[in-house]
Amino acid sequence: MLYVLYYAQDQRNYPATVNPPVNRLCAALGYIFRQPELLEEALTHRSISPRNNERLEFLGDALLNLIVAEYLFQQYPQANEGEMSRLRASLVKGETLAELARSLNLGDWLRMGQSELKSGSFRRESVLSDTLEAIFAAVYLDSSFATCRDLILRLYRDWLTGLTSASELKDPKTRLQEYLQARQQPLPIYNVLEIRGEPHTQSFVVECVAAAARTTALGSSRRKAEQEAARQALEQIR
Repeated sequence: MLYVLYYAQDQRNYPATVNPPVNRLCAALGYIFRQPELLEEALTHRSISPRNNERLEFLGDALLNLIVAEYLFQQYPQANEGEMSRLRASLVKGETLAELARSLNLGDWLRMGQSELKSGSFRRESVLSDTLEAIFAAVYLDSSFATCRDLILRLYRDWLTGLTSASELKDPKTRLQEYLQARQQPLPIYNVLEIRGEPHTQSFVVECVAAAARTTALGSSRRKAEQEAARQALEQIR
């Protein structure tokens, strides 16, 4: 059966040999695949098929880094290499990709094994970010580099317009350490106070002791909890 997706951008009807739910994903992406099998592969997790999205994710990661680097190079002519690297890292990191993937409801279309579905893997940051990168590669292979670049920059529009200064992109632990070192004070100490939940859904409670500050924070990983505790400590001692 052939389904038709109404593509409002240029007021035309586009035929697609994919099912209606995936048509809705195409609408969210603003792109219709000429080769729907590429999109299917991009949405396929290794838990369900040997023909999965890992190779596409490898290519998509490289494309994303190049496209973002090119954008920053052109838009920030006064930024040095280190500043551009921090800006790029903030845009291509798994957390940002996963947030963008969730805005597309990407987890709803993932093809995964039953055990992975039951464990909630379709909501995991790494799975969502890898799948989105695989989709970027699928768009590139289905069309052209220019089309892929336009799609990525369009999806990233809010992040690109909301970019902060590169100096503010240092993570809280780094900023806290530099702040203390500049004042010849002892380095912060981090202690794991508690680990909650099952192994695949753990959360961590971490304490940060820095100068006169003592803060605690909860995070889905030890690193995230430490970063949040450091951020709170920096606010207290400034």
